[in-house]
Amino acid sequence: MSSCIFCKIANKEIPSEFLYEDERVFVVRDLHPKAPIHILVIPKRHIASLIDLQDSDRDLATHLLFTLPKIAVAHGLVKGFRTIINSGVGGGQEISHLHCHLIGISSVYGPTAGS
Repeated sequence: MSSCIFCKIANKEIPSEFLYEDERVFVVRDLHPKAPIHILVIPKRHIASLIDLQDSDRDLATHLLFTLPKIAVAHGLVKGFRTIINSGVGGGQEISHLHCHLIGISSVYGPTAGS
């Protein structure tokens, strides 16, 4: 989609620091972080939201889910992390391109409650 900011980032039309990239997804920092680590895991192919996933998107959706913990561990989130996928305007989605928020406090900040 030509006007989608995430598509422009994926196509490298907008310079961004990629924390990770493969043939299907890329990872960037959230511009308005809610935690010490707040990054976005984004499919390169434009899909507006979870609502718009089709059966043909199963491989991409699986790849996205399996990439999340790898990225989390690579950023020191070995004690856990939070993932959020906002879907549609009513679900708080601000950019109409499927993306996962990966949020946490790195283990370098010490033990978390209950550890």
